[in-house]
Amino acid sequence: MAITAADVKKLREATGAGMMDCKKALMEVDGDFDAGVDYLRKKGLGAAEKKAGRIAAEGVVVTKTNGKEAVVLEVNAETDFVSKNDQFVAFVDQLAAFILDKRPADVTTLLAMSFEGDLTVGQTLSQLISTIGENMSVRRFQVLEASGTVAGYVHGAGKIGVLVAVEGSADDSLATIARNVAMHVAAVNPQFVSRDEVTADIAERERKVLTERALASGKPEAIVEKIVTGQMNKFFSENCLLDQEFVMDSDKTVAKAVADVQANAKIVAVARFALGEGIEKKEEDFAAEVAAQIAG
Repeated sequence: MAITAADVKKLREATGAGMMDCKKALMEVDGDFDAGVDYLRKKGLGAAEKKAGRIAAEGVVVTKTNGKEAVVLEVNAETDFVSKNDQFVAFVDQLAAFILDKRPADVTTLLAMSFEGDLTVGQTLSQLISTIGENMSVRRFQVLEASGTVAGYVHGAGKIGVLVAVEGSADDSLATIARNVAMHVAAVNPQFVSRDEVTADIAERERKVLTERALASGKPEAIVEKIVTGQMNKFFSENCLLDQEFVMDSDKTVAKAVADVQANAKIVAVARFALGEGIEKKEEDFAAEVAAQIAG
Protein backbone atom coordinates (compact mmCIF):
# COMPACT_ATOMS: atom_id res chain seq x y z
CA MET A 1 0.00 0.00 0.00
CA ALA A 2 1.31 3.45 -0.92
CA ILE A 3 1.97 5.76 2.01
CA THR A 4 0.92 9.35 1.29
CA ALA A 5 2.04 12.58 2.91
CA ALA A 6 -1.53 13.01 4.19
CA ASP A 7 -1.32 9.62 5.95
CA VAL A 8 1.93 10.58 7.64
CA LYS A 9 0.54 14.00 8.64
CA LYS A 10 -2.55 12.41 10.16
CA LEU A 11 -0.50 9.98 12.25
CA ARG A 12 1.85 12.73 13.38
CA GLU A 13 -1.04 14.92 14.51
CA ALA A 14 -2.55 12.02 16.42
CA THR A 15 0.62 10.88 18.16
CA GLY A 16 3.04 13.80 18.19
CA ALA A 17 5.79 11.55 16.85
CA GLY A 18 8.33 12.70 14.26
CA MET A 19 7.54 12.66 10.53
CA MET A 20 10.10 9.99 9.71
CA ASP A 21 9.00 7.82 12.62
CA CYS A 22 5.38 8.11 11.46
CA LYS A 23 6.31 7.17 7.90
CA LYS A 24 8.31 4.16 9.09
CA ALA A 25 5.45 3.07 11.35
CA LEU A 26 2.94 3.15 8.49
CA MET A 27 5.31 1.24 6.22
CA GLU A 28 5.76 -1.42 8.90
CA VAL A 29 1.97 -1.93 9.28
CA ASP A 30 1.00 -1.60 5.59
CA GLY A 31 -0.65 1.78 6.08
CA ASP A 32 -3.05 0.75 8.86
CA PHE A 33 -3.59 3.92 10.92
CA ASP A 34 -4.59 2.25 14.21
CA ALA A 35 -1.77 -0.26 13.91
CA GLY A 36 0.57 2.66 13.26
CA VAL A 37 -0.53 4.32 16.50
CA ASP A 38 0.10 1.08 18.39
CA TYR A 39 3.47 0.65 16.70
CA LEU A 40 4.59 4.09 17.85
CA ARG A 41 3.29 3.49 21.36
CA LYS A 42 5.26 0.27 21.60
CA LYS A 43 8.37 2.10 20.46
CA GLY A 44 7.70 4.92 22.91
CA LEU A 45 7.73 7.48 20.11
CA GLY A 46 4.35 9.11 20.55
CA ALA A 47 4.04 11.41 23.53
CA ALA A 48 7.78 12.01 23.70
CA GLU A 49 7.75 14.29 20.66
CA LYS A 50 5.11 16.53 22.23
CA LYS A 51 7.24 16.98 25.35
CA ALA A 52 10.48 17.71 23.49
CA GLY A 53 10.19 21.49 23.75
CA ARG A 54 9.83 21.52 27.52
CA ILE A 55 12.88 22.57 29.55
CA ALA A 56 14.69 19.70 31.27
CA ALA A 57 17.28 21.06 33.70
CA GLU A 58 16.82 18.63 36.58
CA GLY A 59 17.69 14.92 36.59
CA VAL A 60 20.93 13.39 37.76
CA VAL A 61 24.69 13.21 37.27
CA VAL A 62 26.23 9.78 37.86
CA THR A 63 29.67 8.21 37.66
CA LYS A 64 30.66 4.62 37.01
CA THR A 65 34.19 3.35 37.44
CA ASN A 66 36.05 0.27 36.33
CA GLY A 67 39.44 0.62 37.97
CA LYS A 68 41.50 2.45 35.36
CA GLU A 69 38.56 3.91 33.45
CA ALA A 70 35.36 5.71 34.36
CA VAL A 71 32.47 7.71 32.94
CA VAL A 72 30.54 10.71 34.23
CA LEU A 73 27.07 11.09 32.71
CA GLU A 74 24.32 13.71 32.92
CA VAL A 75 20.73 12.82 32.05
CA ASN A 76 18.15 15.57 32.45
CA ALA A 77 14.44 15.63 33.25
CA GLU A 78 11.92 18.36 33.99
CA THR A 79 11.58 17.85 37.74
CA ASP A 80 13.69 16.63 40.63
CA PHE A 81 11.11 13.94 41.40
CA VAL A 82 12.12 11.95 38.33
CA SER A 83 15.68 11.55 39.63
CA LYS A 84 14.22 9.26 42.29
CA ASN A 85 12.04 7.25 39.89
CA ASP A 86 13.16 3.60 39.82
CA GLN A 87 12.80 3.29 36.05
CA PHE A 88 14.77 6.48 35.45
CA VAL A 89 17.50 5.46 37.90
CA ALA A 90 17.79 2.02 36.28
CA PHE A 91 18.01 3.54 32.79
CA VAL A 92 20.76 5.98 33.78
CA ASP A 93 22.77 3.29 35.55
CA GLN A 94 22.46 0.92 32.59
CA LEU A 95 23.36 3.71 30.17
CA ALA A 96 26.51 4.62 32.12
CA ALA A 97 27.68 1.00 31.98
CA PHE A 98 26.82 0.88 28.26
CA ILE A 99 28.90 4.00 27.53
CA LEU A 100 31.86 2.64 29.46
CA ASP A 101 31.66 -0.58 27.45
CA LYS A 102 30.91 0.77 23.96
CA ARG A 103 32.72 4.13 24.06
CA PRO A 104 30.52 6.15 21.67
CA ALA A 105 32.13 9.27 20.23
CA ASP A 106 29.35 11.64 21.31
CA VAL A 107 25.71 11.86 22.38
CA THR A 108 24.40 11.78 18.81
CA THR A 109 26.25 8.53 18.15
CA LEU A 110 25.11 7.12 21.50
CA LEU A 111 21.42 7.79 20.84
CA ALA A 112 21.56 5.90 17.53
CA MET A 113 23.19 2.77 19.00
CA SER A 114 21.27 -0.46 19.62
CA PHE A 115 20.52 -0.70 23.32
CA GLU A 116 17.64 -2.95 24.39
CA GLY A 117 16.12 -5.53 22.07
CA ASP A 118 15.45 -3.83 18.77
CA LEU A 119 15.42 -0.33 20.31
CA THR A 120 18.16 2.27 20.11
CA VAL A 121 19.19 4.36 23.10
CA GLY A 122 17.10 7.22 21.73
CA GLN A 123 14.03 5.04 21.31
CA THR A 124 14.45 3.60 24.79
CA LEU A 125 14.62 7.13 26.16
CA SER A 126 11.49 8.09 24.21
CA GLN A 127 9.70 5.10 25.67
CA LEU A 128 10.72 6.22 29.15
CA ILE A 129 9.48 9.75 28.43
CA SER A 130 6.09 8.36 27.43
CA THR A 131 5.92 6.17 30.53
CA ILE A 132 6.97 8.78 33.10
CA GLY A 133 5.41 11.76 31.37
CA GLU A 134 8.28 14.24 31.41
CA ASN A 135 10.72 15.48 28.80
CA MET A 136 14.19 13.98 29.27
CA SER A 137 17.51 14.17 27.50
CA VAL A 138 20.90 12.53 27.56
CA ARG A 139 22.87 15.75 27.77
CA ARG A 140 26.55 14.81 27.97
CA PHE A 141 29.12 12.30 29.12
CA GLN A 142 32.89 12.02 29.43
CA VAL A 143 35.15 8.99 29.78
CA LEU A 144 38.57 9.19 31.44
CA GLU A 145 41.38 6.60 31.55
CA ALA A 146 44.67 6.43 33.45
CA SER A 147 47.45 3.93 34.05
CA GLY A 148 46.86 4.10 37.81
CA THR A 149 43.22 4.72 38.66
CA VAL A 150 40.20 6.86 37.89
CA ALA A 151 38.06 7.76 40.88
CA GLY A 152 34.47 8.92 40.71
CA TYR A 153 32.55 10.98 43.25
CA VAL A 154 28.93 12.13 43.24
CA HIS A 155 27.79 14.91 45.55
CA GLY A 156 24.31 15.91 46.61
CA ALA A 157 22.41 12.87 45.31
CA GLY A 158 23.46 13.51 41.74
CA LYS A 159 23.87 17.30 41.70
CA ILE A 160 27.62 17.18 40.98
CA GLY A 161 29.69 14.36 39.48
CA VAL A 162 33.49 14.32 39.33
CA LEU A 163 36.14 12.05 37.82
CA VAL A 164 39.84 12.29 38.66
CA ALA A 165 42.36 10.30 36.62
CA VAL A 166 45.72 9.59 38.26
CA GLU A 167 48.79 7.94 36.79
CA GLY A 168 50.76 5.77 39.19
CA SER A 169 50.94 2.31 40.73
CA ALA A 170 47.39 1.08 41.21
CA ASP A 171 46.74 0.31 44.87
CA ASP A 172 44.31 1.23 47.64
CA SER A 173 46.26 4.32 48.67
CA LEU A 174 46.17 5.75 45.14
CA ALA A 175 42.45 5.01 44.85
CA THR A 176 41.82 6.76 48.16
CA ILE A 177 43.73 9.93 47.33
CA ALA A 178 42.10 10.05 43.88
CA ARG A 179 38.65 9.91 45.48
CA ASN A 180 39.61 12.54 48.04
CA VAL A 181 40.80 14.83 45.26
CA ALA A 182 37.51 14.21 43.44
CA MET A 183 35.69 15.41 46.57
CA HIS A 184 37.97 18.47 46.60
CA VAL A 185 37.10 19.21 42.97
CA ALA A 186 33.39 18.91 43.72
CA ALA A 187 33.73 21.48 46.52
CA VAL A 188 36.21 23.96 45.01
CA ASN A 189 35.64 23.63 41.24
CA PRO A 190 39.12 24.49 39.91
CA GLN A 191 39.19 25.92 36.41
CA PHE A 192 42.42 24.15 35.41
CA VAL A 193 44.36 21.05 36.48
CA SER A 194 47.78 22.70 36.30
CA ARG A 195 49.41 25.98 35.32
CA ASP A 196 50.28 24.43 31.97
CA GLU A 197 46.57 24.45 31.07
CA VAL A 198 46.26 28.21 31.55
CA THR A 199 46.51 29.62 28.03
CA ALA A 200 48.78 32.53 27.22
CA ASP A 201 45.73 34.70 26.45
CA ILE A 202 44.14 34.05 29.84
CA ALA A 203 47.38 34.62 31.71
CA GLU A 204 48.13 37.81 29.77
CA ARG A 205 44.63 39.19 30.36
CA GLU A 206 44.93 38.55 34.10
CA ARG A 207 48.41 40.07 34.22
CA LYS A 208 47.20 43.17 32.36
CA VAL A 209 44.32 43.74 34.80
CA LEU A 210 46.60 43.29 37.81
CA THR A 211 49.24 45.63 36.35
CA GLU A 212 46.73 48.39 35.58
CA ARG A 213 45.23 48.04 39.05
CA ALA A 214 48.65 48.32 40.70
CA LEU A 215 49.59 51.38 38.64
CA ALA A 216 46.21 53.05 39.30
CA SER A 217 46.73 52.63 43.04
CA GLY A 218 49.84 54.79 42.82
CA LYS A 219 52.38 52.03 43.35
CA PRO A 220 55.84 52.91 41.98
CA GLU A 221 56.54 51.31 38.61
CA ALA A 222 59.73 49.83 40.04
CA ILE A 223 57.81 47.49 42.34
CA VAL A 224 54.69 46.90 40.22
CA GLU A 225 56.24 43.88 38.52
CA LYS A 226 56.98 42.22 41.86
CA ILE A 227 53.46 42.92 43.06
CA VAL A 228 51.93 41.49 39.89
CA THR A 229 54.11 38.39 40.05
CA GLY A 230 52.89 37.69 43.56
CA GLN A 231 49.27 38.25 42.56
CA MET A 232 49.66 35.97 39.53
CA ASN A 233 50.90 33.23 41.86
CA LYS A 234 47.76 33.78 43.93
CA PHE A 235 45.65 33.53 40.75
CA PHE A 236 47.25 30.17 39.94
CA SER A 237 46.82 28.89 43.50
CA GLU A 238 43.12 29.75 43.44
CA ASN A 239 42.32 28.40 39.97
CA CYS A 240 44.71 25.49 39.29
CA LEU A 241 43.93 22.22 41.05
CA LEU A 242 47.52 21.19 41.74
CA ASP A 243 48.32 24.57 43.33
CA GLN A 244 45.18 24.74 45.45
CA GLU A 245 45.14 24.27 49.19
CA PHE A 246 43.86 20.73 49.75
CA VAL A 247 40.50 20.86 51.52
CA MET A 248 41.34 17.77 53.59
CA ASP A 249 44.71 19.08 54.74
CA SER A 250 45.17 22.84 54.50
CA ASP A 251 48.89 22.49 55.18
CA LYS A 252 49.37 20.89 51.75
CA THR A 253 48.62 21.69 48.15
CA VAL A 254 46.74 19.06 46.17
CA ALA A 255 49.95 18.21 44.32
CA LYS A 256 51.80 17.66 47.62
CA ALA A 257 48.99 15.50 49.01
CA VAL A 258 49.17 13.23 45.96
CA ALA A 259 52.97 13.11 45.98
CA ASP A 260 52.97 12.13 49.67
CA VAL A 261 50.98 9.01 48.75
CA GLN A 262 53.13 8.10 45.73
CA ALA A 263 56.15 10.14 44.74
CA ASN A 264 55.61 9.61 41.01
CA ALA A 265 51.81 9.80 40.99
CA LYS A 266 50.33 12.45 38.74
CA ILE A 267 46.83 13.82 38.17
CA VAL A 268 46.37 13.77 34.40
CA ALA A 269 42.71 14.65 33.87
CA VAL A 270 39.61 15.89 35.66
CA ALA A 271 35.96 16.03 34.65
CA ARG A 272 33.31 17.88 36.68
CA PHE A 273 29.62 18.02 35.74
CA ALA A 274 27.17 20.15 37.72
CA LEU A 275 23.55 19.25 37.05
CA GLY A 276 21.82 21.67 34.70
CA GLU A 277 24.73 24.11 34.47
CA GLY A 278 24.36 26.30 31.40
CA ILE A 279 20.70 25.42 30.86
CA GLU A 280 18.45 28.46 30.97
CA LYS A 281 15.65 27.53 33.34
CA LYS A 282 12.17 28.91 32.90
CA GLU A 283 11.14 31.30 35.66
CA GLU A 284 7.81 30.10 36.98
CA ASP A 285 5.27 32.77 38.01
CA PHE A 286 2.84 30.65 40.01
CA ALA A 287 0.58 33.60 40.92
CA ALA A 288 0.14 34.46 37.25
CA GLU A 289 -0.43 30.81 36.39
CA VAL A 290 -3.20 30.45 38.99
CA ALA A 291 -4.78 33.74 37.89
CA ALA A 292 -4.79 32.56 34.27
CA GLN A 293 -6.45 29.29 35.24
CA ILE A 294 -9.15 31.16 37.21
CA ALA A 295 -9.76 33.55 34.35
CA GLY A 296 -10.06 30.63 31.96
